[in-house]
Amino acid sequence: MPRDHQAPQYPHRRAGMDHDRYDWSMLASRAPVRWPGGKTLALWVNVSLQFFPLNPTGKPVAVPGNMTMPYPDLRHYTLRDYGNRIGIHRMLRGFDRYGVRPTFAINARLAELYPSLLATVSERGDEIIGHSWSMDTAHAGGLDEAVEAEVVRRSLDRLRTLSGQDVRGWLSPGKLQSANTPELLRANGIEYLCDWVNDDMPYPFRTRHGKLWAMPLSTELEDRFVLMENLHPEASWARQVKDACDLLLDEAREQGGRILALSVHPWVLGQPHRIRYLEAALEYVMARPEVWSAGAGEILAAFAAQDSQPQENP
Repeated sequence: MPRDHQAPQYPHRRAGMDHDRYDWSMLASRAPVRWPGGKTLALWVNVSLQFFPLNPTGKPVAVPGNMTMPYPDLRHYTLRDYGNRIGIHRMLRGFDRYGVRPTFAINARLAELYPSLLATVSERGDEIIGHSWSMDTAHAGGLDEAVEAEVVRRSLDRLRTLSGQDVRGWLSPGKLQSANTPELLRANGIEYLCDWVNDDMPYPFRTRHGKLWAMPLSTELEDRFVLMENLHPEASWARQVKDACDLLLDEAREQGGRILALSVHPWVLGQPHRIRYLEAALEYVMARPEVWSAGAGEILAAFAAQDSQPQENP
């Protein structure tokens, strides 16, 4: 079949990667990493606190997890709202019970609408990272660069002001990015992004404004992906977390430190019939003496202080 002349053009089309965002590097060939206190596995639990508008535009694309029924889609809107009203507090009790230090990815619009929830998170001292304006602000191809630049600037300015934190990390809604997203994030003071999931450890990421870090946040262990897209039972999700913990610990003993990254949502695991599976997974992981629980920024700082990755050609 002839190639469609309107198909996307890749200026870096070549053997290996179609971009020059980072150098090729195999995990097994990198220098071993050691976490503080002699630990071998860092636990990063990312909690997404999200605002889903009742009337999303879905432009330039719909963000996964959004409204799907005819307006007003109260079935899904109120389920998402449940997480911010009820589910998050169950999660916080579980984190405290097992000594887990979570990171919170927060929509700026949610920070405006739920000041008491933001205060609860801020008073705990846990790290907050940017999560765009709302779950209807997709950073994807087709979004005008000036429009995206304003969304990034407004989201970070508002979240920094309301939280009182110097927000340094970013997770895009749906892990979507346009070709301009990394440049816009770096220009607005972001030091690491969590959208690329092609590694188990951080790696340097190039932009026109300087280096970013990529902090891969596993999709394969994300609660929404496993439970609502793959339709696995809750016990299976907990088992997968435990299996990942075991394998990463085995690798860490031979090859150096690893990160177990869990992406969770209060409207998913914060449900009364699911919360015990989150607690069971946390209890299992935190019972291992080799595990260090910390925020994403702290884990990255410990990694960057000893980073010396050998680079290879693809």
